[in-house]
Amino acid sequence: MLDDFFDATVLDAILAEFPGKDQIRWVRFDAPTEVKLATRDEEQIGRLTRCFLYFLNSKGFIEFLEELTGISGLVPDPHFEGGGLHQILPGGKLGVHADFNRHVRLKLDRRLNALVYLNKDWKEEYGGHLELWSRDMGRCVKKVLPVFNRMVIFSTTDFAYHGHPEPLTCPPDRSRRSLALYYYTNGRPQEELSGKHSTLFQLRPGERSRWKLRQVLKRLVPPIFLDVARWFLARGAKHHD
Repeated sequence: MLDDFFDATVLDAILAEFPGKDQIRWVRFDAPTEVKLATRDEEQIGRLTRCFLYFLNSKGFIEFLEELTGISGLVPDPHFEGGGLHQILPGGKLGVHADFNRHVRLKLDRRLNALVYLNKDWKEEYGGHLELWSRDMGRCVKKVLPVFNRMVIFSTTDFAYHGHPEPLTCPPDRSRRSLALYYYTNGRPQEELSGKHSTLFQLRPGERSRWKLRQVLKRLVPPIFLDVARWFLARGAKHHD
């Protein structure tokens, strides 16, 4: 967790052009496990924000991450798969989960997440904490308040459980805003190897499952079939527009 790592005037400008909930065509997630908005569409992202995202994928920043984490051979994602701009409105959340482990297009292993928070004057009672959970899902070991100019970097494995599971309680005119970047390598340590999978949501102690059929299918259906289904849905939406 790094505070005030970036020039605050740069993040001020990025926050100023961060789109509201109805200003762009957000990808909207509405499920028992996640209620949020996201976009990686560069045509909808402001110019300064695009430049900042490109910087986070640059040689200099990659070398910083390699030195910080000891993971060599990091590869950025020019497609921002699953990343880009994230926004959670009051009442929204993101259940505790382990991230998808392979990039569909690049065929690389996901190794690091970097999250940059853009929430000025964010109060503890607003919630929105990033929660990091133990490998056995027995306890939350760390809570991080998503305050302005705070960056969180952590490794992604099948047991790196994290999320924002409590519904957001900020005022109705506020939202939880962040930038998300993911980094990859060609291969990973033997002890972290597993078959390709999408997001793996977990239940916290005492939490009852409210998964709908689509969440069950997401865990049971091979990823290739889900990828094909998303492709057809995207084509249909584009044709409709």
